Amino acid sequence: FKELELGLFVSDRRNQRRAAEKHTSPLTPNTHQPPKHTPTARAERRRAHPPVVFLKTHRTGSSTVQNILFRLGERESATFAFPSRTFQFNYPDRFRATFVDELPEGSSQFDLLCSHMRLDLREVRKVMPQNAVFITLLRDPIKTFESVFGYYTSTVPAFFTARRAAANEGKSALSVFLDSPEIFWDPKEPGNGLAKNPMSFDMGLNNQKWNGSWPEDLAQLEEAFQLVMIAEHFDESLVLLGALLGLKHEDLAYLRLNVRAGNSVTELDENMQAKVRSWNVLDTLLYDFFVQVFWEKAAQFGMERLKADVEQLKAFTEDVQRKCVSRTEVPPKELEDLLRPWQTETATIVGYEVQGNLSLQDQGFCIRMMLPELQYHSHLYFKQYGRDMRAWFPTYVLENPK
Repeated sequence: FKELELGLFVSDRRNQRRAAEKHTSPLTPNTHQPPKHTPTARAERRRAHPPVVFLKTHRTGSSTVQNILFRLGERESATFAFPSRTFQFNYPDRFRATFVDELPEGSSQFDLLCSHMRLDLREVRKVMPQNAVFITLLRDPIKTFESVFGYYTSTVPAFFTARRAAANEGKSALSVFLDSPEIFWDPKEPGNGLAKNPMSFDMGLNNQKWNGSWPEDLAQLEEAFQLVMIAEHFDESLVLLGALLGLKHEDLAYLRLNVRAGNSVTELDENMQAKVRSWNVLDTLLYDFFVQVFWEKAAQFGMERLKADVEQLKAFTEDVQRKCVSRTEVPPKELEDLLRPWQTETATIVGYEVQGNLSLQDQGFCIRMMLPELQYHSHLYFKQYGRDMRAWFPTYVLENPK
């Protein structure tokens, strides 16, 4: 029933979009302007691109996109909307404007919001200018859930409990969980948000079960987000992002960040994939819906133009990678503190080693490309406020120490 209802909704929305697209481009930012103000010198320098809200979804490749935005914002002296405590907006609570640190002296508005949160559109709009561009990234739900489980096995209560049960059964924790997920998953436990339909949870949707509000909730998200990128078409997504924000290929060059070592990835057979899909059916609906929207935007951009731009972006990115990287997939023990990604108990996160004999300018550029989220976030926060971040740890992590 939910597939039929959503299918009818998608068809109706497609007709509405086609009518609207006769008059406007799908890659045109909001035209609403924020209240007028007297610009400071710092504000004048950062007007090259519109304000951006990036909903950073978990284990989708979002750290790579965040790094692109961090570099863009630092280069343009943008004002970041940072969490008032640590690296996330009080996750897994729904976002509230009060979670954001104060506007720094000399800034008239926030320009970039790109830290982890659980979306609440109304509250985000209280913080960001009216012309802010909303973007996010989705990934194949099977790959997303496998990665979420592997990364957060020791911190998400449902996963942690399955891991303890697996120790007595001689099976993998993921296999034990998927055999009977309802046994381990308590929907009333705040820390279990990522344990079922994690992308839907991050997007602020009801991630527990289908209900009648889902079609309208999807409509609101489609209207709010100018671009929902798709991880399986990452380069195409970046080209569309560049068109939306007015970015050049050098702005979009990237290294894949927060990537697990191969031995931390669980290969799923068809049976396990089916179980993952069944448990995360709402994420499948969400993903399939926005894949269709993505290709509609791509078609309007022009498929031949998109293909050509993707090839140019890939060539530029490969050149930058050759210039910057001496070693890939470097184990954390072999990385210096500055370039060592955050590690979890159940996943090994690899990093990069920077090339030697670089000029100071090139070294700064290359290090920023491979700088892990926590280090870059801390650097930008100190640069913006002149002080270190405040520490905060969610209760459910303290109750399940590593």
